[in-house]
Amino acid sequence: MSLESSNKVDTNRYQLEVKVDADKFEGAVNKAYLKNRNKIMIPGFRKGKAPRKFIEKYYGEKVFYDDAINDVYPDALEEAIKESELGFVEDKIDFDLVSADKDGLKFKATITTKPEVQIEGYKGIKVEKEIPNVTDGDVDKELENIRERDSRMVTVDDRTAQKGDIAVIDFDGYADGERFEGGKGENYSLTLGSGQFINGFEDQVIGHKTGEEFDVNVKFPDDYGEKSLAGRDSVFKVKLHEIKVKELPQLDDDFVKDVSEFDTLDEYKADIKKNIEKRKEDISKDKVDNQLIDKVNELLKADIPEAMFRNRVDDDLKDFSYRLQSQGMNIQKYMQYTGENEEAIRKRFRPQAERQVKFRLALEKIAELEAIKPTEEDLEKEYKKYADAYKIDQEKIKKLIKSEDLSKDIAVEKAFDVIRDSAEVTEVPEKTGEGEKKAEADESGASAD
Repeated sequence: MSLESSNKVDTNRYQLEVKVDADKFEGAVNKAYLKNRNKIMIPGFRKGKAPRKFIEKYYGEKVFYDDAINDVYPDALEEAIKESELGFVEDKIDFDLVSADKDGLKFKATITTKPEVQIEGYKGIKVEKEIPNVTDGDVDKELENIRERDSRMVTVDDRTAQKGDIAVIDFDGYADGERFEGGKGENYSLTLGSGQFINGFEDQVIGHKTGEEFDVNVKFPDDYGEKSLAGRDSVFKVKLHEIKVKELPQLDDDFVKDVSEFDTLDEYKADIKKNIEKRKEDISKDKVDNQLIDKVNELLKADIPEAMFRNRVDDDLKDFSYRLQSQGMNIQKYMQYTGENEEAIRKRFRPQAERQVKFRLALEKIAELEAIKPTEEDLEKEYKKYADAYKIDQEKIKKLIKSEDLSKDIAVEKAFDVIRDSAEVTEVPEKTGEGEKKAEADESGASAD
């Protein structure tokens, strides 16, 4: 198999002319014969017993060519793309058969490629870095969170349900008098005010007492994930079995001994403060990274094919679906509960996907401009990280992750280091209310695929 030529036919579109040699194509034709012979009837032969030359004489010498082409085409194209050294992007491939005969197979395939990238001024970018400030209020808030986690649920029956309570309910949904799929639940623990259910549902549970049965009237959003329910009025028959509230433990030395390695509340507070300082410092660094990402993306000059953004959204949607499954949920149920359809989710993912794609392209170009070449030591360190993280033998990891793919990831991370190390950083006070907001530089930056 060989690449005979590659020609640019449009922005980010190249046409490859590929040849499969005669021996390789003949092998594929014979494979197609062996696969199909048992289905073929030829006069004078029992079914499946006719030699290939008789079948070709009866049906035409190219009778097995379609199957043979389908067999060799994928590998031939993959090799040609690799040989071309064009940055292939998964997208529609236009296939044109040039010839198929005893001399072999020739075809043309038009593919989408990564764009030509230009970037300047990525060194010396000006950014601000917030200096973390941990207050007594931050420590007290963290202590309250710890008490919340160590709380126990207590049933109350001397009052009506209030916002923040956990209501244990049965519910049965009807639209136009008919039950609908997914609208029924038993002994479901619903935190009132959490927004888990359709708008208006939780508000109508508030004010009821244990044991009461009542109707909840709601309207499904027009863009609800389950199209058969979108925009429709519905009634849920609800029974309130139980009202629960959180009971927090007493904040004293005994509590500290139960939840930590410390003996006194003062020691525990000091440790909490140290941990908050580290967390805020990490967040501050992430915010710097996010500033760098946005400013580098502004410097990027590239006509990026739509397929790259679409593929990134596809990957993010798959990752999101896997995370839901790990939590005992699936994407269909998620859409049903939230009223969001797939189109809405994809639209929500799109800005971040664009950011990831742009920054990855920028880093790849910077790695090229800076002549960054990962060493064998770099590769071994990275393989070890994967092996340790997934508790898999390092040699098995090497079989799962190609060295060229890992080299690219290492190169773009080193390119990000070039940007970080050369940045002009001005330290500023921490912005009120933003210290605990976790940035996403690691996910949207150098780790973007």
